Amino acid sequence: MATEIITPDMQPLVGTAPEVLETTDLRRHTIKSKLLGGERQLIVYVPAGYDLEPERRYPVLYLQDGQNLFDPATSYVPGKHWRVDQTAEVLIREGRVEPLIIVGIYHAGAKRVDEYTPTKDSKRHGGKATQYLRALTEEIKPFIDKTYRTLPCAHNTGIGGSSLGGLFTLYAGLVCPDVFSKLAAMSPSAWWDKRLIVRMFQEAQPKPRLNLWLDIGTREGLDTLEDIRQLRDVFKSRGWIEGTDLKYTEAKDAAHEESAWAERVGPMLEYLFPAK
Repeated sequence: MATEIITPDMQPLVGTAPEVLETTDLRRHTIKSKLLGGERQLIVYVPAGYDLEPERRYPVLYLQDGQNLFDPATSYVPGKHWRVDQTAEVLIREGRVEPLIIVGIYHAGAKRVDEYTPTKDSKRHGGKATQYLRALTEEIKPFIDKTYRTLPCAHNTGIGGSSLGGLFTLYAGLVCPDVFSKLAAMSPSAWWDKRLIVRMFQEAQPKPRLNLWLDIGTREGLDTLEDIRQLRDVFKSRGWIEGTDLKYTEAKDAAHEESAWAERVGPMLEYLFPAK
């Protein structure tokens, strides 16, 4: 099991004060997974001062598509990444977000669709989200809890992702609300398998105790927008209350792309992990 500490160059954070951060604390791990049948890369952001407060423990946010989160060179579109570490660092320093650990889990390349979808599709395959969720809860999360000073309970543990990663996020929260209680579903692929995730939330008994962030860009297509609005309406019909345990956002003129999700990282962190 290999570990590497990395400190990549940082770029100015869009929409923040004039301060420009030079580095953040990023740590890379390669873990072996029996459940996934190979190795998986993790990139872990720890907040400034982590090593200076040896008694302090931190909440954790697990994000899918780790390649797109921190490094512009590995992002799906080179140069367009989420800037998650930069955004978190500024908001923590400004006292708007509580210090937290953020874990980026690399996707499986050609097998990404399989791992992020709970059922099979006749054209796109898929259907291995249950296995991936087991790896996350039985291998990856225990590794993080052992390696870092975490607050491991569900109340302090979030999960997030975009597109199919957002679909997996909703599925993980629905199946394991005792592990993940904070969900960041950014432009989730609610269309998968004839809106399966919408039906699953509609039929879930009892209503899981989850704090939900749900968003969509208005340039992602009318059908997609309607899918997410329907999902929002199901949440509200099941008892989630906007402003209490549900935050719904429609980002004006935002497309289905990394740069759009990068702009919503800050508000998402402020909602799910507000400074105490």
